Amino acid sequence: MSKKARFYLRGASLSASEKQTEKQMEDQASGTAMSTLSAHRMVTVSIIGLFVISVCGVLYFAQSLLLPVVLAGLFSLILSPVVRWFFRRGIPEPVTAFVLVFSMTASVFAGGYWLSAPISHWIDDAPRIEKRLQLKLAEMAGTIENIQEAQRKVEKATRQDPKSNVQEVVVKEPNLLNQAAQGAPEIFGGIGLTIVLLLLMLASGDMFYEKLIKALPTFKDKKRGLRIAKDIEREISRYLLTVFVINVCLGICVAVGLSFTDMPNPVLWGLAAALLNFVPYLGALVGIGIVAVVSLVSLPTLGAALVPPAIYMACTAIEGQLVTPSLVGRRLQINSVAVFLAIAFWGWMWGAVGIFIAVPVLIIIKVLSHHVDGLGGLSEFLGAREKHLPAESA
Repeated sequence: MSKKARFYLRGASLSASEKQTEKQMEDQASGTAMSTLSAHRMVTVSIIGLFVISVCGVLYFAQSLLLPVVLAGLFSLILSPVVRWFFRRGIPEPVTAFVLVFSMTASVFAGGYWLSAPISHWIDDAPRIEKRLQLKLAEMAGTIENIQEAQRKVEKATRQDPKSNVQEVVVKEPNLLNQAAQGAPEIFGGIGLTIVLLLLMLASGDMFYEKLIKALPTFKDKKRGLRIAKDIEREISRYLLTVFVINVCLGICVAVGLSFTDMPNPVLWGLAAALLNFVPYLGALVGIGIVAVVSLVSLPTLGAALVPPAIYMACTAIEGQLVTPSLVGRRLQINSVAVFLAIAFWGWMWGAVGIFIAVPVLIIIKVLSHHVDGLGGLSEFLGAREKHLPAESA
């Protein structure tokens, strides 16, 4: 073989080895970059997880402070358009704020005082209701032994044996009223904080928007921040006012429908229907179940006992399937899974009040995610499912 040929072969072998070395270096660099990216993602996920856990801890342990603030903020979003409307007609904002807050507070306390007697009666009568329910269920089962046993329990719960001179000592656990009395200072403190904070928020007028504009650095940020604040106020006020009117009408329909039956306290059950309907899905089911139990205990026959829950179910079905979707609109409809998870989370976090504020808070999150870059996936998840038109046949 000539020297020239050997030279070319040696060059080819060197170039092949250099290419292999370069490929190995590229693979190593790519592997290093992938490992660095994976480590960066793990750190990011860990930081986000720690942040979420910290926020949940703060929400849980600072409930007594944060809950009145959140309630005052939600009521402020509802009533601010009213204050602004009267201000444009010459009435000062503090005057309108005081009248609104005083009227709302007086209405709540008057309603609570009016409902305290029937609610206390039902609470005190709960053991007897339980025994009568057992008797009704035993009658439905049809066995003589169950009926006799249930009758003995009812007689034992409703009257005492006059011939017996034995003194019975019963150790009672704290009931609902005692627990409420123990937590009364904290409850009234939270109510007072909510009322004062709401009054200050409404009396300040548009001060929040003015401070927001001054605080944001650039003109673009000012426009975006103001648009987000306005959208949140508009969507929340529109949603809550619409739902409030719908629930009031639902309560009236339930009360009127139950008044044609022998159901006791139909006005009380109408009010309960209006309040429970603020909780989507679960509120209607709970209301139907309670009305069914009370009617089964209070009415003489099974046929008569089925009428009140049927009326309640018909009213809630018409409201949920026809009235609310047509008045609220698709723009405010939210994924049912997200609604259920929000109710479960806020109910676990803040109890009954958390259940009522779950959907408004979810609407605020949806509006924020719609305007903030990088949160489009969250906005898409929270939105309701879009109805696609059927494809035309070729």
